[in-house]
Amino acid sequence: MKIFGMICALAAVLVVMSGCRAMPGQEPADNRSSFEKIHERLVGLQTYRAEATVEYISNRGSNVYEILQQASIDGRYRIEVTGPENVAGNVTAFDGQTIVQANPRVSGRVAMSVRENPERSEIFLTSFIRNYLGSKDVSISVSSFGQGSFTVMETVVPGNHPYLASQRLWVDNQTLNPARLTIYDREGGERVIVNFKSFEYNVEFDEGVFSLS
Repeated sequence: MKIFGMICALAAVLVVMSGCRAMPGQEPADNRSSFEKIHERLVGLQTYRAEATVEYISNRGSNVYEILQQASIDGRYRIEVTGPENVAGNVTAFDGQTIVQANPRVSGRVAMSVRENPERSEIFLTSFIRNYLGSKDVSISVSSFGQGSFTVMETVVPGNHPYLASQRLWVDNQTLNPARLTIYDREGGERVIVNFKSFEYNVEFDEGVFSLS
């Protein structure tokens, strides 16, 4: 009876082990935490394309725009405004040196070699990643809104801007896509809210997308 019991116990262990082992042709189970997966995605990001809404909040109220973002981790970007209708079609592109703006209601383009506008550049996920990886003042937490669970990452915004002091990013734990990026002023008030509606990692862009050439 003892030998029979030992055989049964060994068989049970083998069944459990075979259940934990990947079958031939199957990917091994990914037991990493949501944050580890998200961190890998963000660190590996080189480019992205996203549809989003961006809300700018001031003491006088707020303005909401629908936009298409295309950006590179090296700082280059393109924003196309898709709504509301009275500003739809406006495009701003930065190739690393020159900001070019195109308005379909004005013939031609206006090219300006000026310093970047932080109210515009900080709404990109690439800016958040650079700030987050370059700062020691960061935090990580878990939150939920709607029907999802999110990893929340927070960092400071360099430059000592009174209205752009810190950023908080919500990333969906299931899709690993960013859901919301909020920028706060020094008092902790919300100043810019970006809600991502779609997101594509590491997109191959056409030549000249950041220059409007």
